[in-house]
Amino acid sequence: MLPAARIFALICLISTNPVAAQSITFGGLRANPDAPVEVNADTLEVDNQTGQAVFSGDVIVIQADMRLSAARLDVDYAGEDRSTIKTLRASGGVTMATPQEAAEAREAVYDVSAGTLVMSGDVMLTQGGNVMTGNRLSVDLVTGKGQMDGRVKTILTPKEK
Repeated sequence: MLPAARIFALICLISTNPVAAQSITFGGLRANPDAPVEVNADTLEVDNQTGQAVFSGDVIVIQADMRLSAARLDVDYAGEDRSTIKTLRASGGVTMATPQEAAEAREAVYDVSAGTLVMSGDVMLTQGGNVMTGNRLSVDLVTGKGQMDGRVKTILTPKEK
C-alpha cells in the first residue's frame, strides 16, 4: 500500500492536463495603449453619473493596427473628467484582428491602460495557416505574450517549401 502522500502526488500528476493551458507568443496581437481609440456604432447611450457608455449595433473599435468588432461594447471611463477609457467590454460575437492574426470569441475585456485583452467563450485564434481554439485567451498586448486555457486544440500548418 502506498503512503497517502504518494497517492496524493500520483493523483495530482495524473489529473494534470498539459493541454489545458498553452502559452503562446503573438507577433501581431500588440497594441499601443497610448494610441487613440476610435469607436463606431449604430447607437450610443451615455450615463454621465457612472461614467459608462454603451455602444450597440455593428460596433467597430480601432486602435492603431488593431481592430475589434462586436454587437455591443460597454465602455468604462476613468478620471474625474471621464476623458480616458479604462476598459472596453465587448459581447455578441467578438472579432479582434491585426494584419497578422485574428481571434474570435463570445466576449472580450480590453483593459486599455494595462494593455491586456481577455477573450472568453469558444475562442478561436488564427495565425496564418495555424489555428488554436480554447475557452479563454489572455494576451498582454504590450509584450505580445499570451495564454490559451481550457481544452486547447492546436492545428499547425507547415510552411510550403
